[in-house]
Amino acid sequence: MIKLETKNLSFSYTPEKIILHELNLVLEEKTTGIIGQNGAGKTTFVKLLKGLLRPSKGSILFNGEDIENKTVAELSKNIGLVFQNPNDQIFKNTVIDEVMFGPLNIGYSQSEAEGLAVQALSRVGLEEVQTVNPYDLSLSERKLISIASILAMDTEVIIFDEPTMGQDYEGKELLKKIIQEEKEKEKLILCILHDMDFAAEVFERMIVLNQGRVLLDGAARDVFSEKEILEKAFLEQPYATQIADAMDIS
Repeated sequence: MIKLETKNLSFSYTPEKIILHELNLVLEEKTTGIIGQNGAGKTTFVKLLKGLLRPSKGSILFNGEDIENKTVAELSKNIGLVFQNPNDQIFKNTVIDEVMFGPLNIGYSQSEAEGLAVQALSRVGLEEVQTVNPYDLSLSERKLISIASILAMDTEVIIFDEPTMGQDYEGKELLKKIIQEEKEKEKLILCILHDMDFAAEVFERMIVLNQGRVLLDGAARDVFSEKEILEKAFLEQPYATQIADAMDIS
């Protein structure tokens, strides 16, 4: 079973600016959404899991092993992160080179990396633009390229940071399908979200962060029923939950 665990995890840029306060979480099995207002610490949290930042205090364990001494390159074999802004992730001149970069970096041969890249691009519906410069494509297409780049690496953990950004209905349905397929492969799926409706439809567990602390953690249905607590974190319930409350349907 794939497991990420945080023990007393804290992070601060300066002693006066504490971003995360002693988080103790076990992440395994269930697809998990991470929600909270801007500045709650969500992106900092997943960057710590990926090794892009290092804890000020506490530890992160991957399958029981402390990741403290692992490099970002070593963690890339196990943990993939799709950035919120694809422009922060994409740097190659063609789509195929961009998606091949990750597999090549973790030890796949040229032919293996190309095969994985083509397969990943097919899954996101972009197999026809392999030779195109990513920056000649739309924001939503670049977002899908960044997702394909992580899918091609076939990591045990996949972290999405705002995957629905710039996506229309069709794009969101595609994302649902990809997340379900990866879950069926018994991968650990984590996702930062602002889209409460997408979160409620797709994720089994929700973690609410507020000012660097865990405000709520549990089954999505239970978390989204806590209207007053969600309001303290400046979050709205999904529309379906709002309608059910208005109709007094439990």
